[in-house]
Amino acid sequence: MKIISHPVFLDHDNGTHPENRKRLLAFGELPAEPLLLDGEAYLDLVHPRSYIEMVRTHCQNSLDLDGDTVVCPGSFKAATCAVGATIMAMERGDFALVRPPGHHAFAEESHGFCLFNNVAVAAQLAASKGKKVLILDFDGHLGDGTMDIFYNSDQVLYWSMHQYPAYPGNGAAHEIGAGKGKGFTFNVPLPAGSGDDILLHSVEYMLPAAEHFNPDVVAISAGFDAHQFDPLLQLRASGHFYYKVGKLLAQTFRDKLFGVLEGGYDTEELPKLVHNFIAGINGEPMPHHEAGTSSGMRIWETYELHLHLAASYLNKYWRF
Repeated sequence: MKIISHPVFLDHDNGTHPENRKRLLAFGELPAEPLLLDGEAYLDLVHPRSYIEMVRTHCQNSLDLDGDTVVCPGSFKAATCAVGATIMAMERGDFALVRPPGHHAFAEESHGFCLFNNVAVAAQLAASKGKKVLILDFDGHLGDGTMDIFYNSDQVLYWSMHQYPAYPGNGAAHEIGAGKGKGFTFNVPLPAGSGDDILLHSVEYMLPAAEHFNPDVVAISAGFDAHQFDPLLQLRASGHFYYKVGKLLAQTFRDKLFGVLEGGYDTEELPKLVHNFIAGINGEPMPHHEAGTSSGMRIWETYELHLHLAASYLNKYWRF
């Protein structure tokens, strides 16, 4: 797995907003992908044309899309290229280091710093070719847009582990999909204070069900705001977690994986965490060491209540 990135993502310039240019500048000088795909032609796999044009107009006029989603004239191109880079990552088995992120974007609504849903467009492209897609979203926030887009689908299984309660407010254990998609949404709510032990357990516990789905493509919505120093949440992952989860996913889904950047707002830590995750995927030594974290007994008790509730809703569909 290699990084795909480009300076166009810096043109989404929203000043001192938490999701700002410094997130990518922190990686130093990244090689610009010479054949970067502009994903505008793929947007309508998920987003209606009326929504796409509304976003274009708002960007041209620097009109915020909502209270959290600040845009400028360069934002539209950055967002369509973020979709394109995500599609390229899917085709190559690489990691799309992009901004703006995407997992809070609904089909017809912008939310939570996101304009277009990068991972959803790529997943829908694969699904349109008859492929089964697993999306594992380990961002510390629920990807409510991605969940909503695929809530009625049995071709795309959406699995999120996220702080609960926290923004955006939903993602409870009983939210498992609807219609033919019932059972194809996994929500693992994590209490504030959850450390590496709980986060890794949540992956290991749900992994057999994800394997049972037998996906052709495995997309990782890779947010890093569950890290203990991130300013927007109260989870306590260390760099060890991201390395271990990368290693575990590679062992389970080798040659099916790709990743795309979602959240992660501590600009000093973000590059270390991304490189740890990719090293885990690639079977390389962990480049950045950090003491692991553990969770208190009451946090474990709360987590287990949520986990067993989720399993009780899902166990008639999947093996755990």
